[in-house]
Amino acid sequence: MDTTHEVFNQPAPLSGYNLFETNRPLRDALKFNAPQLQLAPLEHLGAQIGTAEMQTHARLANTHTPVLHTHDRFGRRIDEVEFHPSYHALMTTAVGAGLHGTPWTGDSPSCHVRRAAGFMLFTELEPSILCPISMSYAVTPALRGNAAIHADWGPKLASLWYDPVLKPWHEKPGVTMGMGMTEKQGGSDVRANTTRAVRAGSDIWGERYEITGHKWFFSAPMCDAFLVLAQAPAGLSCFFLPRVLSDGSRNTIHIQRLKDKLGNKANASSEVEFHGASAWLVGEEGRGISQILEMGTMTRLDCALGTSGLMRQALSLALNHTTQRQAFGKRLIEQPLMKNVLADLALESEAATALAIRLARAFDHPDEEHERLMARLLTPVAKFWICKRGSLFAQEAMECLGGNGYVEEGGEGVMARVYREMPLNSIWEGAGNIMALDLLRGLRKGDAIAALARELAPARGSDAAFDRLAKALPARIEAMATETEARRLAQDVALAVQGALLAQTAPAAVVGAFCASRLGGDWGHAFGTLGAGVDFDAIIARAQPH
Repeated sequence: MDTTHEVFNQPAPLSGYNLFETNRPLRDALKFNAPQLQLAPLEHLGAQIGTAEMQTHARLANTHTPVLHTHDRFGRRIDEVEFHPSYHALMTTAVGAGLHGTPWTGDSPSCHVRRAAGFMLFTELEPSILCPISMSYAVTPALRGNAAIHADWGPKLASLWYDPVLKPWHEKPGVTMGMGMTEKQGGSDVRANTTRAVRAGSDIWGERYEITGHKWFFSAPMCDAFLVLAQAPAGLSCFFLPRVLSDGSRNTIHIQRLKDKLGNKANASSEVEFHGASAWLVGEEGRGISQILEMGTMTRLDCALGTSGLMRQALSLALNHTTQRQAFGKRLIEQPLMKNVLADLALESEAATALAIRLARAFDHPDEEHERLMARLLTPVAKFWICKRGSLFAQEAMECLGGNGYVEEGGEGVMARVYREMPLNSIWEGAGNIMALDLLRGLRKGDAIAALARELAPARGSDAAFDRLAKALPARIEAMATETEARRLAQDVALAVQGALLAQTAPAAVVGAFCASRLGGDWGHAFGTLGAGVDFDAIIARAQPH
């Protein structure tokens, strides 16, 4: 064979490894935030989703995307979405790992942290199927606003069984739920919703209504039920809307089309119309906004977790490639400039992981005042900053692979899928401006500023740049009179908390480089611009997935 036809110097795919055991930053974050947590389930999940078989399922679920069937061959309306079998294999694994509603029924003091770590790990494999998983997690506590529905559906939302068949809830071992909030004319401004709800009687689930209107984004339309917003006589209200009614008939949810999205291909996002669909009131009439805020907090946590997981996967792919690929007489990972890029990415990934897991810890302790305030403040902060950094991160990691990272095929084709997915979490559940304004509202209530100071206090004295930022933040917050600099404030609060967490969980090389670059200004305007005094080798070794 001609030597020109011989294939060499092409890296082997990143496969057959345990995503949890090799993720030292995540393990250290768990040790700090949940020291008594049993790690065996996460070790099992990490091994399971690192296999070539599961990676094949992820590829197939995105290659063979969902298909909408509005009618059967006889002309009857069915409104069904057909998925590739790999989609169902992934859903079975995610539900079996308890990544949906299980924390709300768990007796462990760290249920939310454990679930958060599993959610991050699964995101490395395939993020888009986690949309119905995340929504099932978010809506479960909201159902307490209707005790009868919660009694019937709560246990099934926490079940470890996934059943994709459309049939009544009482015939299924487990169920999933979605949400329908935004409309064409309003988007994030849900107060502009026009969908209306008319009372139609009452039964064992309470007040029943007929819903007529539309939803512009209605993700995962094959879920078993949805929480939706509609205008009732007393104002915008929250309703429980099942896909199949208890008598086996289909509710009048008409799927108009599936969204053709940049990424998130395995997940079916749709536009729907309701034609007198049966729904039941959750909470009080006119209190729909408060219901949304409760659910939005949970889904925003998942946005931060998901982007952190995607960062970790992009970094692992870059490290895998550069460790094996030769160029200019040595491995790429041995080249000084590449070391700078990889170390910089590793810092960003570890800081994201630390902040996301810290936020999850707050949800495990809702009765503690400090943790309640941290959940209120860190939710918009983490959602804003981690998700905002994701797309830049993915682009730089893709560049480490060169042209191989830009193609869709093979093991390195995963990078293109990660890149397409990255913008979603920043947009979904409130874009950057919404998060920055939400932070301002949170800081202006009660003892929020004092709580932030307490959060930063354990790291005071660890680094001069950190100390300067921590000292300046309270005065900046008090002096802020307009919204104009809200984004900068969200950025700086995120960096301060990340610095404080790393000072308590990470090695000195990581802490020093993070504070010098992100807080001290020894950094450029792109990844790979760390100062020459950084211990690149130590940071890269800590991040390796091998």
